[in-house]
Amino acid sequence: MYRIAPSLLSADFARLGEEVRDVIDAGADWIHFDVMDNHYVPNLTIGPLVCEAIRPHTSAPIDVHLMVKPVDRIVPDFAKAGANVITFHPEASEHVDRTLGLIRDAGCQAGLVFNPATPLDWMDHVMDKLDVVLLMSVNPGFGGQKFIPETLNKLRAARARLDAYEARSGRRILLEIDGGVKTDNIAEIARAGADTFVAGSAVFGAAKASDPHRYDTILGALRAELAAVKA
Repeated sequence: MYRIAPSLLSADFARLGEEVRDVIDAGADWIHFDVMDNHYVPNLTIGPLVCEAIRPHTSAPIDVHLMVKPVDRIVPDFAKAGANVITFHPEASEHVDRTLGLIRDAGCQAGLVFNPATPLDWMDHVMDKLDVVLLMSVNPGFGGQKFIPETLNKLRAARARLDAYEARSGRRILLEIDGGVKTDNIAEIARAGADTFVAGSAVFGAAKASDPHRYDTILGALRAELAAVKA
């Protein structure tokens, strides 16, 4: 099963609750929630209060991507605010295993995020605590960037690692991609091994007033590309 997770970073913040309802009603699976601190990354976005505010608008999973340093202090706040998945960058944690445990103890799924030049080795000794691996296909900090082609090779390598772990343990870890995902490359990304796709400007920049939920056409187009991969 493929999951599409529109990133709120590209949504209309003046009508955020409506944006969340529309994109889920149009067929999205998750809501991707980018948290930037103007420290770990050169931008400042949204925090737990916004997560708490959108929680009543959807029962879909809220996928919180922490681009902050330090990480541990903010994890309980997002869990309390209604996050379902919390991912973070290993470079932003002093103790990666401890942070993963903290997220899971708070009742959320936990994951690691790998920047374009971050090696995958970070995951090797914490597989038992991972629910999601997220590969950045752009450098984090801003929406609307172009997909970095080398990410396809990294996706294949990550898929091989996760498949080997699943064969040993019987437990599946999701493989998510974030950055520059759109209709003309989502199929190639899926073939490289991703099963969960963050799309920001590609979705929220393609609203149509003629669509019942404003985003039906673009989400239908993304689904059609993924269906062709499965076929």
